[in-house]
Amino acid sequence: MSEDWAAVAKAINERVNELGWRQRELAERSRVSQAIVRELQHNTVERRRSTRTLESLAVTLGWHPQHLNAVLHGRRPPEPNEPVTDGGDTLWSRLDALEQRLDEITERLDDLRSGLTTVIENVRPGK
Repeated sequence: MSEDWAAVAKAINERVNELGWRQRELAERSRVSQAIVRELQHNTVERRRSTRTLESLAVTLGWHPQHLNAVLHGRRPPEPNEPVTDGGDTLWSRLDALEQRLDEITERLDDLRSGLTTVIENVRPGK
């Protein structure tokens, strides 16, 4: 499933407004840098974030630790009093995602090597 960072931004912004907080206050309370909070609130940089970052923000906002991760993946967020689920499945899914990403990186490196070989062959003296 794709990641919906716009939904994360909307959820954070709505909750911060409900609480009457400013961005700096959320950053200080959650111990997440203000730059990262800004990126998330404005959805300016879409990149993989640490699970701990999303959990820290969620807990600070009064939500279940997995609330923002659920929003990110289009799932129903757990209620604040629900138990935290076993991370075993999460660990395996993260390892699968890492393996897929490594395969993509390897493919790109192979493409770069092929392109570099072509350039070198065309630049050699005598050709």
